[in-house]
Amino acid sequence: MSWQKAKLILLVSVLLAVITGYQFASAAEMAVKAKEPAKGTLETTAEAAVLLEPYSNKIIYEKEPNKRLPMASVTKLMTLLLATEAVEEGKFKLTDQVVASENAWEMGGSQIFLDPGEEMGLWDMLTAIGLQSANDASVAVAEHIAGSEEAFVEAMNDKAKSLGLENTHFVNCHGLTAEDHYTSAHDLAMILKEGLKNPLFRKITSMKEHELRGGAFKLWNTNKMLWWYNGADSGKTGWTEAAKYCLASSAERDGLRLICVVLGTAEPKSHFNESTKIFDYGFARYKAVNMAAQGTNVGIVKVSKGQSGSVDVLTSESASVVVPKGEEKGFESKVELPDYISAPVLKGQEVGSYVVTKKGQEILRVKLVAKEDVPKASIFLQIKRVIDSVY
Repeated sequence: MSWQKAKLILLVSVLLAVITGYQFASAAEMAVKAKEPAKGTLETTAEAAVLLEPYSNKIIYEKEPNKRLPMASVTKLMTLLLATEAVEEGKFKLTDQVVASENAWEMGGSQIFLDPGEEMGLWDMLTAIGLQSANDASVAVAEHIAGSEEAFVEAMNDKAKSLGLENTHFVNCHGLTAEDHYTSAHDLAMILKEGLKNPLFRKITSMKEHELRGGAFKLWNTNKMLWWYNGADSGKTGWTEAAKYCLASSAERDGLRLICVVLGTAEPKSHFNESTKIFDYGFARYKAVNMAAQGTNVGIVKVSKGQSGSVDVLTSESASVVVPKGEEKGFESKVELPDYISAPVLKGQEVGSYVVTKKGQEILRVKLVAKEDVPKASIFLQIKRVIDSVY
């Protein structure tokens, strides 16, 4: 064999080795990458979790969203929702005195150590529920509002049904472990969404601290997200051995509100850590396009035969669209109103629509409502208007 031929064979062998080695390396790299999660995905140690944008009901992240699980004291979101709605509807006053029963006194777990027969204002009781997660206060308030805890729990389940929650059932008003007492991450997000519509609910769940009994008893909110997470403004924690660590919370940044629920996280503080990770995921990837805030005056509509000839028209809720960052341009809005409406007109009465579109496609429709009452005009006023129009 000539030297030139030997050199050629050696060169070919080296090239084959390099190519083969590259192929093996590429195959190995591909195998490693196949095991990696796709870019932008999120993992959580929670047994179930949901990240919800409440205005559009857009689910940004979910893990076992409909799995029925115990929720411990996050139960009290529904307790607070019913109680604060009763106050807002005028059925009860925050100054009402609530008397603690023996049933309330016997409650274990987190409490404010109510004595049988002790009286405390409803406002203080509600803050004890929202901040300290007081089981005794929960029972006392339930009995005050519904007459018995059993009747109150029935109302809790009725409210869940009215909200369309298919994976929620309450046995008590406090969340201590009980058979057939469960919810899902999705359902809890919807309960918190409903609560956030209520100003009193929002006020209580956003408070960091409160004093009871003339300052002798200090309440600190168990929802540490209020201190630790930028924009956090509502929520409720829970823990039992069966439920583990649970949290439903809300945060808002730059007009984008998100609701996060985590159920069944194993370690202390893990419900805060997992919620932080999930919130960060949402705020990093999505943006709110706020076309009109709730209560924005978008025009007037004429009123036929009313004491006033027209009424201002307001948006009934926020007209907000949530989109991936980079897709926030190109949205347009229009107001749809009739030529006139007939008196009488009631405050909050639906009179039209605020429509958001993009590239001609409808994206969002928000109800427009009357700003105030417009009673029907008397026959004498109507005659006077006719005469005035002639002269």
